[in-house]
Amino acid sequence: MPDMDIEGQLGSRRAKRSSEKDKMDALVDAWSQSMIARKEKDLAKAERPQLIVLYQLCLSFSPSETNSFMSIAMAPSSLFAVGLVLALFSLSLSTTSADIVETSFHAKNLTVNRLCQKQVIVAVNGSLPGPTLRAKEGDTIIVHVFNESPYNLTIHWHGIFQRSTQWSDGPEYVTQCPIRPGGNYTYRFNLTGQVGTLWWHAHSQWLRATVYGAIIIRPREGQKYPFVKPYREDTILLGEWWNADPNDVEKSALATGTTPVDSDAYTINGWPGDTINSCASNKTYRLDVVPGQTYLLRIINAALNIQFFFKIANHNFTVVAVDAAYTNPFQTDVVVVGPGQTTDILLTTNQSPGLYYMAAHPYISAIGVSFNDNSTTAIIAYQNATQTTPILPVLPPFNDTPTAFTFSSNLTALVTSPFWSPVPQTVDENMFITVGLGLSACGSNQTCGGIFNQRMSASMNNRSFVLPPRVSLLEALYRNISGVYTTDFPDNPPLVFDYVNVNNSFNQSLMMTPRLTSVKKFKFNSTVQIVFQNTALVGIENHPMHLHGFNFYVLAQGFGNYDPANDTAKFNLVNPQERNTLGVPSGGWAVIRFRANNPGVWFIHCHLEVHLPWGLGTAFLVENGGTPESTLPPPPADFPQC
Repeated sequence: MPDMDIEGQLGSRRAKRSSEKDKMDALVDAWSQSMIARKEKDLAKAERPQLIVLYQLCLSFSPSETNSFMSIAMAPSSLFAVGLVLALFSLSLSTTSADIVETSFHAKNLTVNRLCQKQVIVAVNGSLPGPTLRAKEGDTIIVHVFNESPYNLTIHWHGIFQRSTQWSDGPEYVTQCPIRPGGNYTYRFNLTGQVGTLWWHAHSQWLRATVYGAIIIRPREGQKYPFVKPYREDTILLGEWWNADPNDVEKSALATGTTPVDSDAYTINGWPGDTINSCASNKTYRLDVVPGQTYLLRIINAALNIQFFFKIANHNFTVVAVDAAYTNPFQTDVVVVGPGQTTDILLTTNQSPGLYYMAAHPYISAIGVSFNDNSTTAIIAYQNATQTTPILPVLPPFNDTPTAFTFSSNLTALVTSPFWSPVPQTVDENMFITVGLGLSACGSNQTCGGIFNQRMSASMNNRSFVLPPRVSLLEALYRNISGVYTTDFPDNPPLVFDYVNVNNSFNQSLMMTPRLTSVKKFKFNSTVQIVFQNTALVGIENHPMHLHGFNFYVLAQGFGNYDPANDTAKFNLVNPQERNTLGVPSGGWAVIRFRANNPGVWFIHCHLEVHLPWGLGTAFLVENGGTPESTLPPPPADFPQC
């Protein structure tokens, strides 16, 4: 079960931090000793009671009330005390009710039965999907990963900011070398400032086809959701299934430079559902519900290469969050979710008692490509239902780009969220990045099966990204190792052309891309704006772009070639949706903005797994900020070696 409590299952340890009184006493004592050392004993003695009272008052205030109160509460001679009170208050906000959630992941081979046959897969803790991590906002997560599989392995904690824990982000050869078979590594990170649904997955080869699970972050004690309290929550993980080893599927395609074979089925919580065939091994996930209640469904697209339309027969939903960022309530009867994205919806069980299918099938934006046109299903079962055959929903056509765009472009942020920050109004770094497919040279004495007998490729600004083979980018940055990467990723494409004109799709003068380890460097705390421009090279396709280490604001989206003279008027600078993964519209563009306030090396790439080894990515190198909190820390002692 994807929503199984990993703490109960694995005997996880949760440890309360020090009480508010202990923190207050310790820090006030430290202030007093500092004042005594500066021969201001009388001032320290006089202001200690005042400091304690102010601190206790602040604990009952909102942050805005505290700022207003503190501006007039103390005389100028007490400015140091004011600063300390504010620091104490800030500390109390970040540590109140914070726990440590510690567990172990054992990744190893597992034989499972799907689609009438047995298949050996790599799975974590003997389950597909893997275990769910449950925590509260502000908690610290410690996961001991033991690689007992035959493959190199890393785990990426998709959407986690990894502030001060950059070495735990997980992408292979970006922030770490892989955990070798028989090896282990401990990931440590904090969940401050994030509430909602995220997920974890392997970030090595195609292992994430079966190595994945949910991360559920609930509000810390004393806080609540900004929507009606749900009667129950459930997690819906959408996936893909091959009747083969997914790593072999990838290797076979890369060996010849062609596209990989399509998956054999799609899954909900690890099962294809009972509409595929009558095979006895096809278990169907079932959610039992009570009439007249509201359920919070956390939808995660863990598929490798498929974007999905998702519906429940005869039911509407309210979207309340995407990528662990609250949204204004958005009413819909269909959800569009790309690989890597999460969507939280409220479902009210207001239909006649019965059985209703939830179903998902592909959204295919490319023209003329092969794909598996099956659906995956699960069952919503009302209490006291008497029917035996569930009702199927009518899903949109596979190529329904207007429905996909309507959904993705109408989401807006909930600015009353405690985690909302206003959009930066000035921009320090402007980038225009083309994203799309192409070709790379086949190589001498090789036979390739791509278009024009070359290798299939993908690029950003006509550069196909290549991961370094012997050291991670982050370690190369930290240790100042030369020759691993260059910092010359261009702010603009090398050639301006009619990007979405299908007449250019097979123009060989535009299709060939060099393979480079080229990254972009940003100064700490700079504001970055990126226009992602889709191209028609090889074919027009929606590309779900994922940025590690940050959320970004989605300012605008549209079709055709981006026009700065007219399209900037479409920018939403008031309440744009926040995401970590965005589908750049097929034959169109999207504009994002973020503040580069997290030092390190952060992967940005298409989350269609087929495009990753082809080169549709790069990395952003964010410089240190000059303070301990804004400086890349050293790697942990157990950091994997290449």
